[in-house]
Amino acid sequence: MTHTTGPVERMLERAAAHERRFNALLEEYFDTLGRTLDTPAFSRYVPECVQLLRELSLRGGKRMRVVLLHEAAGLVSTEPAEGLDAAALSVELLHTHGLVHDDLIDDSPTRRGGPSTYYAYRDRFPHHPQAALGLTVLAGDLALALSLRVLLEARLPVALRQAMAEVQTEAAADTFVGQIADLERDFTAAVPGEDVLHSVADFKSARYSVLAPLRLGLLAAGGQPAAFDQELRHYARLVGICGQMRDDCLDLFGDADLTGKPTGTDIRDGRRSYTVSALLSVVGGAERAVVESAFGDPSCTPEAIAAVREIAERRGVAEKVRAEMRRHAEEASLVAAGWRSRWREEAVTFFEHLPLWSVERSG
Repeated sequence: MTHTTGPVERMLERAAAHERRFNALLEEYFDTLGRTLDTPAFSRYVPECVQLLRELSLRGGKRMRVVLLHEAAGLVSTEPAEGLDAAALSVELLHTHGLVHDDLIDDSPTRRGGPSTYYAYRDRFPHHPQAALGLTVLAGDLALALSLRVLLEARLPVALRQAMAEVQTEAAADTFVGQIADLERDFTAAVPGEDVLHSVADFKSARYSVLAPLRLGLLAAGGQPAAFDQELRHYARLVGICGQMRDDCLDLFGDADLTGKPTGTDIRDGRRSYTVSALLSVVGGAERAVVESAFGDPSCTPEAIAAVREIAERRGVAEKVRAEMRRHAEEASLVAAGWRSRWREEAVTFFEHLPLWSVERSG
């Protein structure tokens, strides 16, 4: 009996192919960067910085931003688009920038199963914490500059290079605004409402992780993303909210061996994430005392985190957040389904199935 692959299987096969090809491209990029980046002849710190960025970037996961980029190009054309490689490098370098700064802001020791850039520098300069902090900031800044440089140096028509650079510059600015708002959210007296949480997820994550790859892919393939900006923004926002909810849920309920990050970080850091906000809104009495004793305590034990997780499970927090994830994913799928009247069926099907797959996947 012949096995016929379904849309999700085909989606995953294409995603895996994009991932394999990009990983080779990224390794080649860093090999070249080591030879072409203009640095002072005496400097040892600059090559070390590039090496840390290389290691963090190459420990990447499923490269979904790159996948989104290629599939967005596929919405309008099956022909190879010359700008996709430069755009793919740009989106991942911007992501690397975000990871470096996120781990500094969160004081996170690990990322993607290895040391965060900040902790690598802390180990390198154990008696000079200010130098470790400064070099971490500069490493993230270098990744941001490289993400724009790779577009401006691409062998593409000037107008296309400029349009792509504008997309990434806007995405970077939106992300910084989102990071600031994210920190502000955690210093408000009240538990943040849904509108605040969604807005932070949109600015901090959706605009650079989903919207920018969609725009870049369409531009590279000769499409006109500006003509469909409202729908692209709506789709990106919904997918970004799903992704942030998933990350927040994994922070308390996930497996550190699978995620490559310790669990309970949001509780220890006093961060009012989707999961933490949902928990704070339903607990009272002795349960609230347990949660509040751990909340914002960087030294709280794994046992204390386990106690908070048990309360959250008992109160149905995981189910509530996952149900909201699924609702937003279903809405995003409906938005993508509406693209069939203008764009290629195969690529539309990809974007239609992606949100629900992202919510339901185990890894």
